[in-house]
Amino acid sequence: MRGKVFRIGWGFLVGGLWVGMGAPLWPSGRCGSWLWAEENPRAMLAALEAALIEAIARAEKSVVAIALVPRPAAGAAMQLEEPPDPFGRRRTPPLQPGPLDPDFIPSQYATGVVIDPNGLILTAFHALPEECEYYVTTPDRKTYRASIKGADPRSDLAVLSIPAKGLSPIAFGDAQQLRKGQIVLALGNPYAIARDGQASASWGIISNLARKAPPQPDENDPVGKIALYHFGTLIQTDARLNLGTSGGPLVNLQGEMIGLCVSLAAVAGYETAAGYAIPVDPTFRRVVDTLKTGREVEYGYLGIRRSSGMPASEAAPSGGVRVEDVVPGSPAHRAGLRPGDLILAVNGSPIYDFDGLVLEVGKLPVESRVHLEVLRDGRPLPIEVVLSKYPLRGRKVVSQRAPAWRGLWVDYISGVVDASGRPMFPTLPFDLGVAVIEVQEGSPAWQAGLRPGMIISQVGQVPVRTPREFQEAVARQTGPVEIRLADQPDHPLRILPSGS
Repeated sequence: MRGKVFRIGWGFLVGGLWVGMGAPLWPSGRCGSWLWAEENPRAMLAALEAALIEAIARAEKSVVAIALVPRPAAGAAMQLEEPPDPFGRRRTPPLQPGPLDPDFIPSQYATGVVIDPNGLILTAFHALPEECEYYVTTPDRKTYRASIKGADPRSDLAVLSIPAKGLSPIAFGDAQQLRKGQIVLALGNPYAIARDGQASASWGIISNLARKAPPQPDENDPVGKIALYHFGTLIQTDARLNLGTSGGPLVNLQGEMIGLCVSLAAVAGYETAAGYAIPVDPTFRRVVDTLKTGREVEYGYLGIRRSSGMPASEAAPSGGVRVEDVVPGSPAHRAGLRPGDLILAVNGSPIYDFDGLVLEVGKLPVESRVHLEVLRDGRPLPIEVVLSKYPLRGRKVVSQRAPAWRGLWVDYISGVVDASGRPMFPTLPFDLGVAVIEVQEGSPAWQAGLRPGMIISQVGQVPVRTPREFQEAVARQTGPVEIRLADQPDHPLRILPSGS
């Protein structure tokens, strides 16, 4: 070793491989530095190339292509026969390839990710038009007709089900550990080119985190913030996300999915767009676990109205959101929040604006206990709140709903919306009772006079404010049960057992 000069080189980890300017000799044992014998840029690029190839190989076996086939419109005319040939010749109409044919080219397409070996596929909900049928092609080139197992507009996630076994679920990573500048890959079905089930890949870096998608206002919703990512959850990447990659995975160099590609942030007048992906975080995992069972995803709701966030210099070092109004009977009202209070943090997370408050609360499940840091008259005041249900706007798909009780389904007053997506009971206190949302015709509940839109305040002598309290109150009842309505407390309805 004597007489030979060595120098310390630099390098970085890529997919578990050390990449540097030169070939590594041995670790020095101090601060992770390495000694390098000579500069070798090709070795660095080869190591990066190998890491990319390995990451794609790990993830692509879990990526599927989705073809969207419009259903025939009701009453649409069908061409049942060919027009006659002017020369009297018999003509055989050309056969058009169907969705199960390898030569079929869909006009609408998307990407999906295998999340269960028994045929469950995760994708972006906005990529599944209601008027279409769905066909999934797996990496082994088999095509299946798919149905929606569950779908949720607030997360923009949906789970499809296909009759397949032995699929390879993708490994989830942790988007909470992401940093700007990390290398990522996007796998998908751009322009339906992966319709044979062989995913296409692009790569780039994490450009930014916690980005907001542009709102989509309409006449029923002038704000246009339906999904959680409108409040600032998205991963931004410069990886190329062409049309059709919505629903595909954004993966790290370990081949783990750290985001689900959802959109392009195109700006009018510009050709270049930024790619967005929904992060794989605890909220994402909760939503996916719920959709896999076909159940409804529920989100927390606080029940306040506010003005704009105050500058930190006028409020507190961490900023805050001023409460303008408190909805009667809401969790905020029951917890003692008042107009003029300044909310500084939710479960320890600082709040800087109202979008941040909606996001921190909205990520949590219904009936979560939330710790608020509040400033009232200049003095700190800790407040604990139990959340109600957020009124979900947009189409949702629930294939496995809770069983009816004697033909009756109920829900939170705060969570019931009308056909336009607006709260159905905007002036009623949330703690007045539970709302009747559906009654089976001819069932004991129907025969007792219960109808959708009624508010049940008591079961016997027990007050009920949530569906859980209602289910607990009726769980052990075997005989007739008295139900009291909020607007007619002195005239109970008597519901007989089923089959009576």
